Formats: sequence, C-alpha cells, structure tokens
Amino acid sequence: VQLQASGGGLVQAGGSLRLSCVASGLSFSSYVMGWFRQAPGKEREFVATISRSGRRTYLSDPVKGRFTISRDNARNTVYLQMNSLKPEDTAVYYCAAESDVPGTSDQAHEYDFWGQGTQVTVSS
Repeated sequence: VQLQASGGGLVQAGGSLRLSCVASGLSFSSYVMGWFRQAPGKEREFVATISRSGRRTYLSDPVKGRFTISRDNARNTVYLQMNSLKPEDTAVYYCAAESDVPGTSDQAHEYDFWGQGTQVTVSS
C-alpha cells in the first residue's frame, strides 16, 4: 500500500493550495480517508475526513469554512482544498486511509496506512 501526497509549498497568508493524495495497492473506495497535520514541536492533529462514498465529510474547527475535503474514487485520489490560509496552518500534512470505521474518523490511531507527508508553509 502506498499513499503519495503532493501539492504542498510556500504561500502567503490568504492564499490557497490544493493537496492531493494518490493511493495504490488498496481498494480505495473501501477506505475512509483523512488528512492530518503536524507542526514543529506540536502533536499531530486531525484536519479532515471523508467517507467511502464521499457524501460525508467532517473538518476540524480550526479549518472549517476554509478547507474542503473531496475524493475521486475513479482516480484513487483524495484532495484537500485549502483557502484563506493562515500562518498557523504551517505544518506537514499527511493523508491516511482507514478500513474499519463505518463512517468517518478523526482519530489518528484508527487509520491503517499513512502517506509520507507534504510540507505547507504559510508566510505572514
């Protein structure tokens, strides 16, 4: 199983980025997908999750209204659209896949597979 995240970079505050995560080696539509992030010196935190069908999503309070999670099961890809970025969004962003929960999950320990991470840096 491989999860390949991309799309990170350096952006000014107020700007946008779109992260992508391409999955291989698994039946993508059978997995709940999530995005987490970890800033230097901080614990990993939940960002967003999406159900297998894509009909249900859940985002953390700090990003609600600014970020959107979506998926394309035909392309084995999950996306994180990030708008109105703030310096506090600076972190390494990880995508993850989970097969057992019935809907969505904001719990990192429930995820089976993780990508390598992509750096997002927001300058003020």
